[in-house]
Amino acid sequence: MEALKECRANLVVYLHPSKAKNPNEAILSELSSLLFTYSETFNGVVLAYDPQICSPLAKILPGINPYFGVKLKASLLLFNAKPDMLLEGEVVKITPQSIHAVVFGFSSACIADEDIRDDFKHKHNDGNEVFVSRSHKKHKIKVGTILRFVVKSCDEEILHISGSLIPDHTGSARWLDRNLDEWSQGDSTNKKTKNGEGVEEKPDNDRLARKRETFSDEQVKKAKKKRKEHS
Repeated sequence: MEALKECRANLVVYLHPSKAKNPNEAILSELSSLLFTYSETFNGVVLAYDPQICSPLAKILPGINPYFGVKLKASLLLFNAKPDMLLEGEVVKITPQSIHAVVFGFSSACIADEDIRDDFKHKHNDGNEVFVSRSHKKHKIKVGTILRFVVKSCDEEILHISGSLIPDHTGSARWLDRNLDEWSQGDSTNKKTKNGEGVEEKPDNDRLARKRETFSDEQVKKAKKKRKEHS
């Protein structure tokens, strides 16, 4: 997924002298405070970490409480959503004017009415609110659907994403993956009409080849477990 990236970082964790007997646990506790918060230093939300202590020696800082600094090398998994990136999230609420989803279990996303393409029509189905495609009746968006959408903007402070379902390659991720030929042909036809040319453009191969990644979900779950253990 485009919004995920890994980076290597050189860190120094400062620990209280009382933590000297068990520094490993104290280091993990300090690092867990970074989880699921936006870091300007790393330019993203820290989802997971894998630290390695560089040396058994530490630098003692002068003062009433002589804290000691431990040097680390850490692999970090970061989340940084930018405009025009493709994201996926689980739908948690639907109204006639909006669709609400959760991305990776921590970031909220909202697609407003003006950002839902006209092909989707809001309906009530057995007491539940859904959006159904006019051109593909089996293409439905309801609570529990894994929604694929394009990022319009992202507020890092409150971890809120504004998304769009205007492009043809957005909607129910499961339906899109199973019916690649149908929506990609429709997308190509639209491009051909807009360009006014007789030659049909081929869809972006990179976009069509995208597959839903599951490795990151596992890492996020492990990170949440770590934060609970050290909180």
